[in-house]
Amino acid sequence: MSTAGEVRAVERQGIDVIAESDRKGRPRGLFWPWFAANVSVLGLSYGSFVLGFGISLAQATIVSVVGVAFSFLLCGVVAIAGKRGSAPTMVLSRAAFGVRGNRLPSFLSWVLTVGWETALASLAVLATSTVFRELGWDDGVVTKLVALVVVAALVVGAGIAGFDVIMRLQTVITVVTAVLTVVYVVLAVPSIDLGTLGALPTGSAQNVIGALVLVMTGFGLGWVNAAADYSRYLPRTSSTGGVVWWTTFGGALAPAVLVVVGVLLAGSSEDLDGAISADPIGALTTILPVWFLVPFALVAILGLVGGAVLDIYSSGLALLSAGVRIPRPVAAGVDGVFMVAGAVYVVFFAKDFISPFQAFLVTLGVPIAAWAGVFVADVLLRRRAYADAELDDVRGRYGDVRWPAIGLVALGTALGWGLVTNTYGVPSWLNWQGYLLGPFGLGGREGAWAYANLGVLVALVVGFAGTLLTARGAVRRQERLPVSVAEPAVDARREPTA
Repeated sequence: MSTAGEVRAVERQGIDVIAESDRKGRPRGLFWPWFAANVSVLGLSYGSFVLGFGISLAQATIVSVVGVAFSFLLCGVVAIAGKRGSAPTMVLSRAAFGVRGNRLPSFLSWVLTVGWETALASLAVLATSTVFRELGWDDGVVTKLVALVVVAALVVGAGIAGFDVIMRLQTVITVVTAVLTVVYVVLAVPSIDLGTLGALPTGSAQNVIGALVLVMTGFGLGWVNAAADYSRYLPRTSSTGGVVWWTTFGGALAPAVLVVVGVLLAGSSEDLDGAISADPIGALTTILPVWFLVPFALVAILGLVGGAVLDIYSSGLALLSAGVRIPRPVAAGVDGVFMVAGAVYVVFFAKDFISPFQAFLVTLGVPIAAWAGVFVADVLLRRRAYADAELDDVRGRYGDVRWPAIGLVALGTALGWGLVTNTYGVPSWLNWQGYLLGPFGLGGREGAWAYANLGVLVALVVGFAGTLLTARGAVRRQERLPVSVAEPAVDARREPTA
């Protein structure tokens, strides 16, 4: 989205609105960061996670495609706000929650993105260690420490450098990982056993819903709080339909294919399926010829780094949006410290990866789904550009604290946490979840609905429907007020859609 001469060494832009002179590019440029961040071979491991719900090949395929596509469509809608407001996602969220009322969602967004950084960095280190072991080399503490240092340097360095460097890096990562991932899939095809796949049992509706929610939280819902961070650099005359399409298509294309291939591989081998829970990326090397192990390590690490780079950039912006007053590059560095500390725990102390990872996805997926419901509905209700200067003014049109929006997130979270369970019981302090499964007649924490993770969908619907019902008048009042001359209003009905 930028030319070679425009690349800056370090982006100084924080959470302020992008100046008109700095807006550039076309919606199709959004394909590169979103594809690069989601072409990771981690998508293959999700095939095992999906089958863990006890569903058939056909069910798993439908769940994978629908879950990925729908969750990234939410990102596409949120990206509209970026080009209308030219500010980060969690700043634009102030229009729905109020200037200071938005600090709570911003903090949740920061925790989520730092958690994803940690997960991706940890997987990159574990994958490196496994490849070393398969090659007969030392895979011990020293190897893991060196891998962690390299991964952290790449992720934190790009996060500090900022937008232009990230866009260039993601273009390179996209090309390299796409080619090598295709090679991996070709090499893995002989491991697919159609007879074994055909014998997979058909799962219940509850199991299908549980798998669907897992895919949604693992992909689009994990990015929705950052979806406007890259479209904010686009000119405001950019096609709205183009922004939605290229964000959705770029994010969903690779995962939709990879998860289905992962289902085919994990469903064909119980040994591979079991190994993925301990080392989701490294386990995939067991079906590879030795000569492709080093290229596999490259594609695995680059894919994971691509996702972590977007996360650390957005987590820094979320930290600033939450009220922390430090420069954006410093915020990225602070987040890097948390990422490294978390990765050290996962790599050197956790018994496996999947248990804390699933607990993280479901627990934070509930409040983020509630926030996403509110914000997506708010974006759809708006017809004009945001009043930039008032996104920082507690006395402006967006107000200080908008309690209805906060109340919807609180209600959605309370209902949602009551309708999910910590599937693996790790960490044990989350075992209080699921407290509404009994009172609502859903069989309690051991019943048929216990692992359906219904609470994520409930939270999303509460936020979305509640905002459509309660916020329409407030949005219209906001938009009747004049917008500054510097930032003319944009009638969304007249925006180009192709």
